Amino acid sequence: MALVTTKDLIQKAEAGRFAVPALNVYNLETLQSAIEAVSSERACAMIQIYDRLFTGSGMGPQLAEIACSMAREADVPLAVTLDHGASRDTVMRALRAGCTGIMFDGSTLDLEENIRQTRDVVQLCRAVGVSVEGEIGHVGVAAQGDEDLPCTPAEDAIRFFSETGVDLLAIMIGSAHGIYKKTPKLNIERIRDVHDRGQIPVVLHGGSGIPDEQIRLAVAAGIRKINYATDINLALLGAMAQELNSGSYSYALDLFMQKPMDAAKAFMVGRIRLLGASGQAQSRAVI
Repeated sequence: MALVTTKDLIQKAEAGRFAVPALNVYNLETLQSAIEAVSSERACAMIQIYDRLFTGSGMGPQLAEIACSMAREADVPLAVTLDHGASRDTVMRALRAGCTGIMFDGSTLDLEENIRQTRDVVQLCRAVGVSVEGEIGHVGVAAQGDEDLPCTPAEDAIRFFSETGVDLLAIMIGSAHGIYKKTPKLNIERIRDVHDRGQIPVVLHGGSGIPDEQIRLAVAAGIRKINYATDINLALLGAMAQELNSGSYSYALDLFMQKPMDAAKAFMVGRIRLLGASGQAQSRAVI
């Protein structure tokens, strides 16, 4: 269909009461697996590229350009986004590479400074028709027990959304990035409160490892985008390890990578279905 903005997808998700899968990619293999998974399910999705890849000699800009080209040729609507942009410089690199969504992460700043910097990024991106996601309440690292940190107050989330003009908002609701030491428990009522009172499309970071039933409840409460990175990587790496341990793998890298790519694709297909995103590219809420 088209390369679209994250706002386009979020509006579609809000109308259809599903969550958009946001799939982090790190190379051509994960990128191809993501687009194949989304296309096979006739779904809408965001292809995300982490901030780190846009710094130094990282290949983020080149990967984003390729992702945008593949998205334009895809038969489903896709957005290509910067994930956890840490600075205005990184945001500019992502915009120059063609990203149609920017996730700016000012969550480690105090509230006033986070609002100021996020609003600046919104103004910059709006001038070129690009959507922005903000974050309030630092969604930290699961291995450090950050899922136990207090949830973002609803009043702060509503104020942040109103004063910055972001299109979607990540808040702290009991999830964290990485591999959980214990089963996380999402604050479903906080999601519902922020979504319903502020009319805010809420984002869930750290989607890997959260029990399926909690994901379903979160989507019903107003989560409109869920990020997946760790479990995509684990699916790919696990299949690579199996191939290496088998002792009968191909030394041709493209052939060797096929089973790992299939494993990553299978994981993403499962998440797409869980989020209610399957078939949404065909729904009447047309972009």
